[in-house]
Amino acid sequence: MLQTSYYKALNGIKATKRWVIPYLNSRIHPHQFRPVLCYLYTEWRCNIDCHYCFQYNNNLPGMDIETAKSAIDWLKSIGCRVIPIMGGEPLMRKDFILEVIRYGAENGFFMYLPTNGYLMDKAFIDEVGKAGVAAINLAVDCVAPRKGLPKALLNIEPQFRYLVERQKKYGYLTFFNINICRNNIKDVKLLTEIAHQNKIGTDYHLNEPPHSFVDISHYKHHDDMLSITPDQYDEVSELLDWLIDKQRHGWPMVNSIEHLKVFKERMKGRIKPWDCRAGHNGALIKPDGSLSPCFDLITYDHDWGRIWEPKFNEVELQAVKKKCMPYCSSTCFHTMAYYYKFRSVPQWVRKHIRVG
Repeated sequence: MLQTSYYKALNGIKATKRWVIPYLNSRIHPHQFRPVLCYLYTEWRCNIDCHYCFQYNNNLPGMDIETAKSAIDWLKSIGCRVIPIMGGEPLMRKDFILEVIRYGAENGFFMYLPTNGYLMDKAFIDEVGKAGVAAINLAVDCVAPRKGLPKALLNIEPQFRYLVERQKKYGYLTFFNINICRNNIKDVKLLTEIAHQNKIGTDYHLNEPPHSFVDISHYKHHDDMLSITPDQYDEVSELLDWLIDKQRHGWPMVNSIEHLKVFKERMKGRIKPWDCRAGHNGALIKPDGSLSPCFDLITYDHDWGRIWEPKFNEVELQAVKKKCMPYCSSTCFHTMAYYYKFRSVPQWVRKHIRVG
């Protein structure tokens, strides 16, 4: 009981130092680029092929350690304290990722690692725990593999069990990252129940096709993206109502209830304008050190600057958001928009404390 209380208190302190204080600074300087979080896209390559994913490219090199450390130094200088590492699959270079996480943690960052889990082993889990990782986002879409969905829990069950077992020893959060597709709707519910049984959180995405103005020439599954069709609307709506009910009963989820409600409209091609903070309070750093407002625009052809020299022009940001927001329900930025309001900040801190 003492270990659990300490673990929850530690996550509450982390949430305050690394989320709340940068948030307050961003409110004090509303017209400056003040990221509350910034993605570090370290790896284009991936070891698996999910049919909905157009944001990896096995022909391109990843980030070097000098760029990664310089990016962390720059983010520290402008008040950011949360770095989600992204790919591709970040663990394609495990030693590199350990060095990045260690450097970020030593500089006071909430280092957040997403992975499909295939390349994890017990030794790496212990090493990344010692390095100071704050959260591990385990991407799973189904219990057993399905067509186009290799991220299956059964394929990584030993890694998952050890990850959950060691989280209180090292103080990190673990949660499932689940993409709702047309062929895994029942699995989403099962994975949510498994997460609850193991006292970890969940994070949901609605499978969305790429924007028409983004370069996806390297993408090879244009005809099999597994997006939701009208045949699944009723089943997905029922699932979303179930998720909302579970969250109201205390099941920890990254998404706000409002965001889950938005999914119902998004899958039908309808979405109301929302307060996207990309380019204002969040961004993405590409492997070469150049910038993008968000993950979905990583291959959008525009010069947004680079680390130490951002060029997030308000007029240009509004122009691209006018094109992409009617089709986007980004979990990261929609969640940020919801929790960016003063009244929602205590709820965000409570989520960090409650998990585990």
